[in-house]
Amino acid sequence: MSITAVPRGTHLTRRLIQLYAGLALYGASSALLVVAGLGLEPWGVLHQGLAEHTGISIGAVSIIIGAIVLLLWIPLRQRPGLGTVSNVFAVGLAMDGTLALVPEVHGLVARAGVMVAGIVLNGVATGLYIAARFGPGPRDGLMTGLHRRTGRSIRFVRTAIEIAVVVTGFLLGGSLGAGTVLYALAIGPLAQFFLRFFTITDNGGTTVPARTSGQAILPQ
Repeated sequence: MSITAVPRGTHLTRRLIQLYAGLALYGASSALLVVAGLGLEPWGVLHQGLAEHTGISIGAVSIIIGAIVLLLWIPLRQRPGLGTVSNVFAVGLAMDGTLALVPEVHGLVARAGVMVAGIVLNGVATGLYIAARFGPGPRDGLMTGLHRRTGRSIRFVRTAIEIAVVVTGFLLGGSLGAGTVLYALAIGPLAQFFLRFFTITDNGGTTVPARTSGQAILPQ
């Protein structure tokens, strides 16, 4: 497994800023869903369940799982980019940092507000990260790799992976609830919306990137 070279060209500085801002915001948004306590995104359910059983932080679990998933790229012959490797560490660190700073939230209305803020912020983070074009996150790379190796559709592979992840995480004690459902319904439209603002073209403008069957949809 080799790491792809960092792309060169115009607006590299902006793209790097977008990459790390997106990863940091992704971790922060995931932390807000934990604070809300109304259900996490699919991989977050697994991370929280494992954190409950291991006693280590949810951010540290995210880093460990990300590293393990990245190793699975080897037999799939996937090539990670700078964004892929950065994702493994940056999201988990940002998540633990946010959880250390944000106080507990009480009351259903306040928790629902934090949940919605977390999901919207996750959409912003996704747009920033994908638009930077430094490679997919390790979990999305697993999805696209399995798609190519098995011949199954992206939709089938993604659904199968996330069902397995959610069920395993829930059985381990991860938080599954309204936030999980709302995230699943909202993150695609939100990510596509914010991609319109953050994708950089060679002439300095922005454009909506063309979708391909192997394109990563979410940074994790």
